[in-house]
Amino acid sequence: MRVLVVEDEEELADAIARGLRLHAIAVDVAYDGQEALELAAYVPYDVVVLDRDLPEVHGDQVCRELTGGAAAGRVLMLTAAGRVRDRVDGLTLGADDYLVKPFTFAELVARIRTLSRRSRRGGPAPLERAGLLLDPGRRTVTRDGRPVALNRKEFDVLHALLRAEGRLVTSAELRRSAWDEYADAASGVLRVTLTSLRRKLGAPPLIENVPGRGYRL
Repeated sequence: MRVLVVEDEEELADAIARGLRLHAIAVDVAYDGQEALELAAYVPYDVVVLDRDLPEVHGDQVCRELTGGAAAGRVLMLTAAGRVRDRVDGLTLGADDYLVKPFTFAELVARIRTLSRRSRRGGPAPLERAGLLLDPGRRTVTRDGRPVALNRKEFDVLHALLRAEGRLVTSAELRRSAWDEYADAASGVLRVTLTSLRRKLGAPPLIENVPGRGYRL
């Protein structure tokens, strides 16, 4: 596993890196957002531990750029802000998990390992339904031959719906597929992601909402 720690408090960043290395995790450190983007452009990190308040390039923008493509790495956002609104904002930007400072190191390691397991690529066959073609290995989507650019959250939700082969998928199942067990059911992040996904897939609409039960293609 290879992790990028992005934190402008150098003592904290270095302490996190030292602790992770004691757990046999390879770690690189960036002290600002620009350096993080430069490193991530060349290194396929499994997990990026990203402070939200960064110099040079703000953590929100770093998160957008890291999750706006089809990279397999996952983003764990760190922040001193513990309000629900702040957590929702971070998840909506595409972060996979959110950890409020101060945190215990054991919890940080556990969350990194969970995210790393979800980031590993396999070699599954492409999925096709109703003109949609999703390639899990390449992390690409087309509709009727037209490329559809999705961020990581949208891709994971669509992947879960395609795997269901027309069966209903509950909201809880979709949250688990794209985030993890820490995702807040009341945050509305799934609704925001589905709205964006529907818009990008275009007309006629492909995702059906069955009120009180879930979603299906």
